[in-house]
Amino acid sequence: MQLITDPNNSAGLKVLITALKTKQNVQVEFTEQSSTKLRLPVLRVNGLAEVTELFDMNAAVLYLMESVNIPVSESLEEYRQFEAFKLRPALTAYASEKGSSDEGIKRTLNENLSVLEKLLMSQKFIAGKSAGFEDIILWASIHPLIVSHDKILEGCPKINEWYKRLQGIEYFTKAVAKLQPPLAGKIESSPANAKKPNSKVPVGKKGPEPIVKSDENEEKEDTKVVLAEELNAAKINWSVSVDILGPQPKKPDTILPIPGQKNIMISSALPYVNNVPHLGTIIGCVLSADVFSRYCRMRGRNTLYICGTDEYGTATETKALQENMTEQEICDKYHKIHSEVYRWFNIDFDFFGRTTTNHQTEIGQDIFLNLMSNGYLKEMPVQQCFCVPCQKFLSDRFVEGVCPMCGYEDARGDQCDKCGRLTNSVELKNPRCKICSSSEVITKSSEQVFLDLPKLEDKEDLGTWVEKRSEVWSPNARQIVRSWLREGLKERCITRDLKWGTPVPIEKYKNKVFYVWFDAPIGYISITANYTSSWKEWWQNPDVDIDYYEFMAKDNVPFHGILFPASCIGTKQPWTLVKYIMATEYLNYEDTKFSKSRGYGVFGNDAKDTGIPADIWRFYLLYVRPEAQDSAFSWDDFMTKNNSELLNNLGNFINRSLSFLEKFFDSTVPAMDLLEEDYNIAARVNQEISAYVVLQDVCKMKDALRQILSISKIGNQYFQAQKPWTLTKKSEDLPRCSTICGLGVQIVFVIATLLEPYMPETAATILQQLNVPKTYFSMHLQQFIPSGHKIGKVKPLFQKMEAAVIDSLKQRYGGPQQKA
Repeated sequence: MQLITDPNNSAGLKVLITALKTKQNVQVEFTEQSSTKLRLPVLRVNGLAEVTELFDMNAAVLYLMESVNIPVSESLEEYRQFEAFKLRPALTAYASEKGSSDEGIKRTLNENLSVLEKLLMSQKFIAGKSAGFEDIILWASIHPLIVSHDKILEGCPKINEWYKRLQGIEYFTKAVAKLQPPLAGKIESSPANAKKPNSKVPVGKKGPEPIVKSDENEEKEDTKVVLAEELNAAKINWSVSVDILGPQPKKPDTILPIPGQKNIMISSALPYVNNVPHLGTIIGCVLSADVFSRYCRMRGRNTLYICGTDEYGTATETKALQENMTEQEICDKYHKIHSEVYRWFNIDFDFFGRTTTNHQTEIGQDIFLNLMSNGYLKEMPVQQCFCVPCQKFLSDRFVEGVCPMCGYEDARGDQCDKCGRLTNSVELKNPRCKICSSSEVITKSSEQVFLDLPKLEDKEDLGTWVEKRSEVWSPNARQIVRSWLREGLKERCITRDLKWGTPVPIEKYKNKVFYVWFDAPIGYISITANYTSSWKEWWQNPDVDIDYYEFMAKDNVPFHGILFPASCIGTKQPWTLVKYIMATEYLNYEDTKFSKSRGYGVFGNDAKDTGIPADIWRFYLLYVRPEAQDSAFSWDDFMTKNNSELLNNLGNFINRSLSFLEKFFDSTVPAMDLLEEDYNIAARVNQEISAYVVLQDVCKMKDALRQILSISKIGNQYFQAQKPWTLTKKSEDLPRCSTICGLGVQIVFVIATLLEPYMPETAATILQQLNVPKTYFSMHLQQFIPSGHKIGKVKPLFQKMEAAVIDSLKQRYGGPQQKA
């Protein structure tokens, strides 16, 4: 690798410091900006088939990290965006001719510097306890202000201390020396970057997206700048031939980790079998995990995706009483319903199992006994409600009574549905048994088994493990587990007085079962064991590189981020522990909440009954995926996004491109002779592909989806600007028309590839229309489909949603769900 730079450019420090920190060899080649057309600095990577040139130094840092399998943390992503979109533009403006005298420019820079100053008041480094890649990116940006002794930093003592602290680290010192002669304080900037920093890898906006009306979706010219080097890269990669017409590789019957390469294991939180899954369950767990697993396979990563139904616990016993069935009958009924719903949604599990199995009992009991043998369990009494007529302890869901806060007479033992307060069954006034309806309910002590988290924290350094591992979790997951650590870990009860569950393997507690949140995560292991007898290759194989991802809604985080890993660590066995927890916020329904217990909202079977294809539901749920804050399913917005983004944007570009080819070129891909303006389009598409990859790699699938829509917008703009329909009549215009149409077909293929994780049926339909057998991922737009290839029959991909139909559906699903 080569860093091509002029000697006075501090931006190159980002790459050199990162290379030294990660022990990678990057040679420095000095040149003057006036003697090259390249925007300096640039990191040039010589691959086997192509040369890649990275002109954004933040993107180059990410590339170097990926080269040695270092994941991009949420913290790094946050401060990378801050540096690119806030601090760097402020520094660039300040470095301009009038910057230091313009009060508005100085005020903006001071505001951004104060963000870092406040952060550094509570910690030594931007990354936390030690220097991270966040520190490298920001240190290199502020370096020119320091070396020029700029007065604007006089009010930032913490920044100055932080700078000196990092300056003393060897790889910072060596990087500065490598850019000799000494830096003269040149701030990273360029005409292209001044308007839109970090244009190489744009990052999606946070927060809710405004509703876009169909007529507002008419294509507007994209303002992104294509740099000369990006244009050159587009030309080079266009000429690299690929073969996409061979057969689709067959998926192995059993997926096992492969030594010597990165292996991905994915699980989504196990849904309860006490009801039909609603849209919030689907996007929070199984659909998000499905998109990521499909993306990983698309990138050629050896990937296993497992899930199943969580079938033990109070919820199942309660449902069995309500429906006058046995617990096993309830589990069988709802496991089938869940399987059918997920199959309809095209959730591509490698295995979808359940927890009512012998493997679950054997593995769960073995973990329990190992914890007991190692001294990490303790017995303590617990006050519980006891029904005298039934002669049994009652779990929270089997007790109803008067809420102690609001006086609601039908409050449940775990929560009051009127005021929303979380309750304990022993706190209810006038409690009554839900089994026999008797009010002869007393409070009685019951001996239970607890997981000794304080002892695990002391003996096994659990807190440090959680603190360090959570750095790469989603921000809400990180915040939740760290709040538990701040409050101090407490003993957690892991047994219950129930009959439906994994039996506690001790004679003294033979009438008790494991608490569902001790037992349920073990289901990931037992479901894998039901999938393959070689399950330990995934779960107890420390010599193989396995990245384990868990997808869930935020309410499941404490059990997956603390209790489950603590249980595994306490056994002293080499379990594969979660590396990435990706938690969503909540998806609400219109202006209220989904409720499994009361049946409000759109549920999986409802979605199927609407007649709206599964891919449209997938698209919208991912478009509004609650990544950073709660979002809501809205019927009106659902219609708007279908009609604007899918019909008028994505579908319009694909249909017009292929229909034109069908009509004027006998469905045959013509020869292409690209001009500069065509390569410019290719470069813009490449920008979006790069952004898509960066976002997908950190599970920001909502933002990555918008990059696909940006590509189709670029295609629509291209067709509008080139007007190929005006070039069909004169023979001298046909070669130009051929190029426009041929390039359009290649863009359609890129869209099909990137879209497959989100809308697999739609992607398959596009491939059928293109008459190609498979997708093919590339970081660049290339001539995927050769000249002379015959495409298939062209049909519209999407249909318009009518307001009258949507209003009808809104009314239909505005109340309790239909009986399953």
